[in-house]
Amino acid sequence: MSLAADDLADMARNRGLKLVRSRVRTPGKPGFGLFGLADSAGQPVFGIVGKTPTADAEAIADHLRGAETGDWKASLKSVGESRPKRKRAAVTASPADLAPEPEPQPELREAVRADAAQLAALFAMLGHKIDPADVARNLEMLADEGLPVLVIARGPEVLAVCGSAKSLPPHRPSPVGRITVLIVAELAQRQGLGRQLVEEAERRLAAGGCGLIEVTSNDRLSGAHAFYRRLGYERTSMRFAKLLPSG
Repeated sequence: MSLAADDLADMARNRGLKLVRSRVRTPGKPGFGLFGLADSAGQPVFGIVGKTPTADAEAIADHLRGAETGDWKASLKSVGESRPKRKRAAVTASPADLAPEPEPQPELREAVRADAAQLAALFAMLGHKIDPADVARNLEMLADEGLPVLVIARGPEVLAVCGSAKSLPPHRPSPVGRITVLIVAELAQRQGLGRQLVEEAERRLAAGGCGLIEVTSNDRLSGAHAFYRRLGYERTSMRFAKLLPSG
């Protein structure tokens, strides 16, 4: 392990957690330099999609520092409680003071460069192996074209992603939109995240003048086919593809 990985492992161990490191050992390959956190039973805690680490070292460190801050506050509280208590005037705490701090809620937003490594891991779930640097470049190019990639994230953790495209075929009176990719992490499925992303992509493509939206889905993904049918999509054609030398 590199020194940074050793430091992260020590930080995780001090929090009662285990650092999970990507098995990719070749720099430049998708997944290289990514980590996740698991509990003592091996269950994912942060930065793991399925069994694949998706978080970079900075995100892991930030998560662990946040946990450390929580422990520090708890220790201060326990020290204060161990001291003799002075009599004070009774103060009635409001429900807001007693309520635990809520966890961050999933947020739909546009993808940014910092998401590239996690997006590459999500794309790999469908067999699309791509370097995070290429993902970051594509994010910028699509944003410049007015077609930013959409994600749903909880804090720094990306839970789902949706990409779209727009073209004007010569045989149609208006542009045609296309949902090019839709992936929801295994731990976040069946929560309505895919529907949220598709509906937002539809809204943006319609605002861009599209009169038709197409979706392509691999023949083997029968579950995805049923999902799109529930959203009103119908099978209208077969798709053919040919890989070019430059691809």
